[in-house]
Amino acid sequence: MLGLWQQDIEWLEAISQDEDARALFLRMATLSQEGRLEPFLTELARDDELDDQTKGTVAELAGHEAFLLAVADYLRETRVLH
Repeated sequence: MLGLWQQDIEWLEAISQDEDARALFLRMATLSQEGRLEPFLTELARDDELDDQTKGTVAELAGHEAFLLAVADYLRETRVLH
């Protein structure tokens, strides 16, 4: 059990240390909470600069509202520490 918890913290910390990832996850969390994620996903699918694997990963993560909320909470709570 501790191993899984530790991996979760490592993922959250990695996201918090990457400016682009942090901005992306906060944007997705906000859009998800507002029920406006679908236009973002449509825009993502049309983006020619991203490869299909990246698009698929972002779309999959965007589908997990609880995960997005947990990431957003972590990023907000630890912002002062970083």
